[in-house]
Amino acid sequence: MNPVWRSQLLTIVRLELKRNFLRVRGLWVYLLAFAPTVIIALHAITSHGRCNLEEDTNIFAGIFQLFTLRLAIFFGCMGIFTRMFRGEMMEKSLHYYFLTPVRRELLVLGKYIAGVIAAICIFGSSVLIGFAFINGHFGSEGTNFVFHGPGLGQLGSYLLVTVLACIGYGALFLLMGLMFRNPIIPAVVILLWESVDNVLPALLKKFSVIFYLLPLCPVEVPVQGISGLFTVIAEPLPSYLSIPGLLCVSVLLLVWASRKIRVLEINYGTD
Repeated sequence: MNPVWRSQLLTIVRLELKRNFLRVRGLWVYLLAFAPTVIIALHAITSHGRCNLEEDTNIFAGIFQLFTLRLAIFFGCMGIFTRMFRGEMMEKSLHYYFLTPVRRELLVLGKYIAGVIAAICIFGSSVLIGFAFINGHFGSEGTNFVFHGPGLGQLGSYLLVTVLACIGYGALFLLMGLMFRNPIIPAVVILLWESVDNVLPALLKKFSVIFYLLPLCPVEVPVQGISGLFTVIAEPLPSYLSIPGLLCVSVLLLVWASRKIRVLEINYGTD
């Protein structure tokens, strides 16, 4: 990369990281991310002698897949990435970037990298701390499970899924922020689509992000109750296809966003 472009990119990333980490208005993202951690910590404190390691492993898997992945990371990325451009338009500050001699494609990439770093740090920390709580209150049994059993591998899988979710949803919501004046409406549509993934036909499942992430989770959460009657079983993608597939889709979304910003005209009167 051109040294000037590299310097500009690093400057954009640094500026955007300050916004994503230090803004008070982003406090709700932290609350959303660490809500399951608080629940797990309370469970670890109050459940001595009333649970076993296998049950708690399944509990953590359920919390991760049903709340952290489907809700916390989804809405957190929506809040972080849709504001990258749409928020600055509302604050009437985006033109300051456009007045500088910075390629607009670099602006997209810099904002995206900063958002991904922020999202991974926030949600990755939540997963890491929650995993430590769920296993730590078992003492030596939990330590052996983590360091001499499958625990460390499970943690790596959870963190990998978290990183990929931030990358995929981040690229999607960054593009949504550029395409729509009110990205909330398409975000709700996407949420509904992701939520009913288990009842979609096998072909349509492949058009959801969650389809590529769930097979990477180390512990399967069974579908119980009436929803299990409507679940459509699809052949999960192996990791050597799902990981590069999701990364390729993210790159395509970023390319689309880069093309979109080239023709973007700021009219604060309509935003």
